[in-house]
Amino acid sequence: MREAMSNEIMERLQGRLRSLEAQNAVRKTVARYMALCDVPARMFEGESLAALFSEDAVWEGIGPQYANKFGRLQGPSDIVAMLQRYLPPTPHFATNVHFLTSEHIEVHGNTAKGRWIMLQASGYVDAGAELVAARLEIDFRPSSRDEDLWLIQHFRTERLFDAPWHVNPVQGVRA
Repeated sequence: MREAMSNEIMERLQGRLRSLEAQNAVRKTVARYMALCDVPARMFEGESLAALFSEDAVWEGIGPQYANKFGRLQGPSDIVAMLQRYLPPTPHFATNVHFLTSEHIEVHGNTAKGRWIMLQASGYVDAGAELVAARLEIDFRPSSRDEDLWLIQHFRTERLFDAPWHVNPVQGVRA
């Protein structure tokens, strides 16, 4: 009886540990995605946006403002080609930074779903600037090549609101 209880407790603890590790891997993937979409971005050697997506990945804009603007893209190459329209060397953003909040991640075996509210602060090369808030819903699954990497399988973004703002370039830090 004690041994059966001990095995049951160990199985539950191992399941909880797997879930926590999966949640952490999901956080790392979405954080790298956002960092690679920032301008300027800092890539680690050999890193790419495409490596964060499953082969059958879907990226789509939903809701009245993003469904027509972004549509639905399938496969890492089409997704990255769309994202590259906004990233250097394409002259679009002068600066672009993403912040995530209101995180909720659920793991069910070999799938995970994450929800966030994203604030994107963007300064454009034409000197305009805006803050954009969007709701993100992202499905993930583990990589077949790296057990510590969870890949984006379905990325959905819905614009909630935007507001203009003024960007002051940093001139230097004073002590």
